[in-house]
Amino acid sequence: MKQVYIESYFRNGYSRFMKYIHDVFDHPKRVSIERRLEIIQFFEEFGAEATRRAFSKSRSTIYLWKQKLKKAGGKLSALAPGDKTPISKRKRLVPPFILDFILKYRTDHPGVDKTTITPVLAVACQHAGIKPVSESTVGRIIHDLKERGRLPKSNKITINARLDKLVVREPRLRKKKARRKGFLPQQPGDLTQMDTVSIFTDGIKRYIFTAIDIRTRFAFAYAYKSNSSTCGSDFLVKYLKVAPFATRRIQTDNGSEFAKHFEEACELKGLVHFFNYPKHPEANGYLERFNRTIQEQFVNRYIDILDEPDDFNRELMEYLIWYDTEKPHRGIGNLPPLRYYLDNFIINPEKSNMLWTLTMPAKVQKHIGLRGR
Repeated sequence: MKQVYIESYFRNGYSRFMKYIHDVFDHPKRVSIERRLEIIQFFEEFGAEATRRAFSKSRSTIYLWKQKLKKAGGKLSALAPGDKTPISKRKRLVPPFILDFILKYRTDHPGVDKTTITPVLAVACQHAGIKPVSESTVGRIIHDLKERGRLPKSNKITINARLDKLVVREPRLRKKKARRKGFLPQQPGDLTQMDTVSIFTDGIKRYIFTAIDIRTRFAFAYAYKSNSSTCGSDFLVKYLKVAPFATRRIQTDNGSEFAKHFEEACELKGLVHFFNYPKHPEANGYLERFNRTIQEQFVNRYIDILDEPDDFNRELMEYLIWYDTEKPHRGIGNLPPLRYYLDNFIINPEKSNMLWTLTMPAKVQKHIGLRGR
């Protein structure tokens, strides 16, 4: 996350400082941070008494927040609320009779839920002279037994033919995926969208990995014989080498080609990997348009040599050089991507003209000889 320093506030005033709140979009507690900044601004303008009435925040609380900002070197993330989880949590006390009954009943009848167990347990508790528990409590006890490993977390059982044994299949843990949400790229490399295009011709299927930088429209593509995550990782490395700027975030769909080895490559390169929501291709709108363009302008013309990715990629590199250095784009003022990048993000004009003629062709040509997969 791009950090904004409190020195800006002392130098230019708080109203200017508040314009940069959008820079905390990546923070999971962004809403709370913005709320506290709003209260601090109100405090500066109207005083402690008005702040207490409007927000129920005392002078000492405001000073504590400002002190946190100062100790953190002015970083806005210092205003994020801390973890309020209790250090010591209450432990559920369950009578041994109820615990053993639920454990035995679930073992004898795999997969039964709390609704099935509760009435049977109530009768058993009545005979044993024990106060029965509610259905919700039974559900929590079952959850605790699973967490302790005393009950299997899955009732999916298969037969291993080689070992001639029953095997309990545990469910895969779902990884929490980062979403782009409200993040807006400001600089080249802030966000690059990636995707794959499947081409089927003459009984042969080939895959073209594509990428585009949202801020500059700089694009890259490469053809492979499969859409494995290994190819996805290889494509990512190639893109990072030919891009004329540092890449910080990648946005993809949920395809398998962007998992495992691709994820490992992102972690190795220190990249943030955003995932689109399922069945939401419009989230990759810039790239979807590029995919259509490259199919209409290039793939359809050279589809006869697509069965050999090496030959296809050599021609593809020539097209990409033209696309990034000569083809005008309406979204960036009818300029080619590299011209737009050099004119708007390179301070030295002399260096800009030098890079214009050397950067893209040299970098792409260097990778023409890489073997396709």
